[in-house]
Amino acid sequence: MGFIALVLLALVIGSVAAAVGRNRQRAATGAGQTAQQDLTADAGAEATRWVDRLGGGIATLAAGDDRAARQALADATERHRAAQAQLATAYTPAQYALVTQTAVEGLHYVRSARTALGLDPGPALPPAGAAAADQQVTVNGRTYTSSDQPAAGNPYYYPGGVVAGRTVPGGWYSTPWWKTALVAGAAGVGGMLLADALFDGFHHHGPPMGGPGGFGGFGGPGGPGGF
Repeated sequence: MGFIALVLLALVIGSVAAAVGRNRQRAATGAGQTAQQDLTADAGAEATRWVDRLGGGIATLAAGDDRAARQALADATERHRAAQAQLATAYTPAQYALVTQTAVEGLHYVRSARTALGLDPGPALPPAGAAAADQQVTVNGRTYTSSDQPAAGNPYYYPGGVVAGRTVPGGWYSTPWWKTALVAGAAGVGGMLLADALFDGFHHHGPPMGGPGGFGGFGGPGGPGGF
């Protein structure tokens, strides 16, 4: 075989090898895109399922004259609207996860409304936070209380979560103070940050009703489970 033929053969072999490499790269890229698409589709389906479950729970519940149940059902409805709005614009797994979180929060409100009405709370839900214990504190002349059960003095339910950077236990409260803390940067009572006033108050303004350790038996800032 002459020199020119050898050169042509080498060029052909190189071209074939390059083509095979490109095809393998395209296949790998396609497989990765397919996996990501599947992950997104699964997250979207999961989020939709939770939103639909929340809507069904709200539609089948009548709070009547029970104040605690009415408030919890109103909060559940607000969470449902928020979840629907988030779902309408979500297109990534992380965004769908946020939809699911919002819907689950709403279902905790539905569950609390059912509890207040003396009904079976329904199937268990993913935990939203630790449970609050019976506590009270006076901050700037105003007394705040919490409980793990609804009562005339504690009609406002919070499923638990993080407010102003502090972990808050889920339970029934005398006032929906977390709404102020979540809006406008926790603008608070008497020029103090409301969240800080409450959290500090439960540790320093009189004995807790539920025993040592502050709100819900949690430790102070920096302690185990603390605020």
